[in-house]
Amino acid sequence: MNSRLLLAGILVMACVRGAAGQGNASLASEGGAEAASDVGKYANFDQLLNKQTGSMRFFGRVAMAAGKLPWNPIPVVVTCDGRVRYNTEADAKGGFYIEPPPRNSEVISQKRDPEHVSPAELVGCSIGAVVEGYTSTHVIIANRSLEDDPSVGTIVLTRDERSAGAIVSATTDAAPPEALKEFEKAHGDDLDGHTASERRHLQRAVSLDPGFAEAWYHLGVLEERSNQQNALSDYRKAAAADVRYIAPWEPIAAIAAVEKKWTAVVDATNQALKLDPVGTPEIWYFNAVGNYNLGNRTLAEASAETSLAMDPSHRAPNTEQLLAVIMAGRGEYVSALEHLRHSLSYTPPGPNADLIRQQIAQLEKVVPQSSR
Repeated sequence: MNSRLLLAGILVMACVRGAAGQGNASLASEGGAEAASDVGKYANFDQLLNKQTGSMRFFGRVAMAAGKLPWNPIPVVVTCDGRVRYNTEADAKGGFYIEPPPRNSEVISQKRDPEHVSPAELVGCSIGAVVEGYTSTHVIIANRSLEDDPSVGTIVLTRDERSAGAIVSATTDAAPPEALKEFEKAHGDDLDGHTASERRHLQRAVSLDPGFAEAWYHLGVLEERSNQQNALSDYRKAAAADVRYIAPWEPIAAIAAVEKKWTAVVDATNQALKLDPVGTPEIWYFNAVGNYNLGNRTLAEASAETSLAMDPSHRAPNTEQLLAVIMAGRGEYVSALEHLRHSLSYTPPGPNADLIRQQIAQLEKVVPQSSR
């Protein structure tokens, strides 16, 4: 079995920045939006098709002890006995939901992810936010019935000055009032979807304060939708303006992956992990992709396993496909087949799911029936 056939497919998906939540027109045009499990047309469609009937559903809120919430989605993790069992994100206003896994409908047929737990299975577990540079309070999901209040309460984030990195830049607090005013106007435009006005306000902010790291970063997010090189320049300016600011490093790694600059991918993810050793599923995934393509297979496998372990909701959707490639590359076809079949259980219909089916069919030709 030639694992290069599998690799050809996975490298297309390696450039998708799934759980980062950032739009990217150039990737979408290549099937990127459809290849990711939590963005694009399927996410909202699934919510419409899979009504919650009789299943428990929790919601809560993330708040800051001081200051405002960051623009970026805030990762929220449910831990049971020290193991991550569910992960999601809080929205721009801090709200988050813990919901049952999607169910099959008459319109879309999809296998259930066997590791995707229902909210009822999380009773007694701890919920906390994972934000670089901040400590989080935790709330326990209390024993409850369907008639109880589904709110789990509020998680509070407090700035940790001892942290090497932070998702909020110190340059924001130091920005002159005029630049900060433009930045806040841009934030309002971002929430309202007024992209052109948001860009103008961010450009004014960085012209007033060239060292405004967060303004450069969010300008990069906008630029990435149409011009990746301009976006990369903005991200690099953000990173240079504040060496503790961690947000630019994931998109820097993602753009480098699109360009197949694997050393740059590893360098960017290593810098992110230096600032935040815990990392995120996306950072560990890109680290794995970069190391794999540089021939560092042991490091790649370890990083991919780390990503998968902290990502039960598969916000970085292609990790198991990469693990399947690694397994197939050393002749462990049964394990590779298991990873691919499992990934198919949570991948929505579309080009990525079709690719996985092709990979499964290739492996089934060499895996004995008794071993499947």
